[in-house]
Amino acid sequence: MTPSSPLSVGFPPIADGAARVLVLGSLPGRKSLEMGQYYAQPHNAFWKIMEALFRAGPTLPYEERLTRLRAHGIAVWDVLAAGEREGSLDSAIVRSSMVVNDFGRFFAAHPRIGLICFNGGTAAALFRRSVQPSLGSEWAGVDTHVLPSTSPAHAALRFEQKLARWSAALGIFTTMLSA
Repeated sequence: MTPSSPLSVGFPPIADGAARVLVLGSLPGRKSLEMGQYYAQPHNAFWKIMEALFRAGPTLPYEERLTRLRAHGIAVWDVLAAGEREGSLDSAIVRSSMVVNDFGRFFAAHPRIGLICFNGGTAAALFRRSVQPSLGSEWAGVDTHVLPSTSPAHAALRFEQKLARWSAALGIFTTMLSA
């Protein structure tokens, strides 16, 4: 019998009371957990996309990136608070070990969220299956977008293609907010 993988425990959300957009991943990968930072894997495109959209890129200190996202009304979190996983692939998360984050509490504290963007199909599927059924009706109409995963494992799209899709979803929404 193979010993089980250690339980990966995620991070608190990056958010403040002005958050209007919630970007959801599934569960931090190995490098992110080691570094204590969202999307710390250097080949993950998340921070490069945030640089193009909000000048919150990987060359800035992590806390400055977070400050810039908050200034643009962007919140970042994961669907799962914890789960058993060997490595960093979403497909390796053991379904029976999944612990979902407390979205009821999150949305109560961040009532201005008007858009949820999923960083990949796994995050969207986890949210729809494990979170959405328990949310109140006031969240049923929130706009959602499934965006291409920024993970280096998602190599079906080039960076420019990922950026275009993320820009279309986040750029338009945040432009409307600042108008």
